Amino acid sequence: MLAFLSSFVKAFIPLFVAIDPIGLAAVFLAMSAGVPLERRQSIARQAAWTGGLVALGFLFLGQTIFAALGITVGDFQIAGGLILFILAARDLIHSAAEEPTKLVDDIGVVPLGMPLIAGPASITTLLLLAQTQGWLVTLLALVVNLVVVVLAFHYSDWLASKIGPTGLRAISKIVSLLLAAIAVNMIRHGFWA
Repeated sequence: MLAFLSSFVKAFIPLFVAIDPIGLAAVFLAMSAGVPLERRQSIARQAAWTGGLVALGFLFLGQTIFAALGITVGDFQIAGGLILFILAARDLIHSAAEEPTKLVDDIGVVPLGMPLIAGPASITTLLLLAQTQGWLVTLLALVVNLVVVVLAFHYSDWLASKIGPTGLRAISKIVSLLLAAIAVNMIRHGFWA
């Protein structure tokens, strides 16, 4: 039992860092500002399911998919980084005077589900953990991390009530800038992978 627990911790921590549930809560909060609570909960579920299913697919079929398509993890990082950068740049360029154009129907899938929850960092981590810690432990660590993501999304409303609308707009722009930086980092790592 102690060996299993040790193996679980060795799988959980790298996935926790790669997925970053706390950072995702801030992104979720900024992207869903002004969206009714019921719709926000639906977006959170959509993001968790999308991220979970994509991660599971890559956990069990990732190496095969990459080999069949002739792509590398670096290629995947560059593609994910480009998508994330475009979304972040779009939000950064958006003027505060304009009516925001929300992607309410899409943000649960892109960018929250993919590439933020199930992105190059988490998928690469999953593939490595499956080889070093085993499939079962890696799968359990993934499920627990997804539960933590859902909890982080759920309690982001409490944070929103403390910050207010002006704070949310400021956080939105800061998060967009950070997402652009994360995207550049993903692209840079993809070139060197």
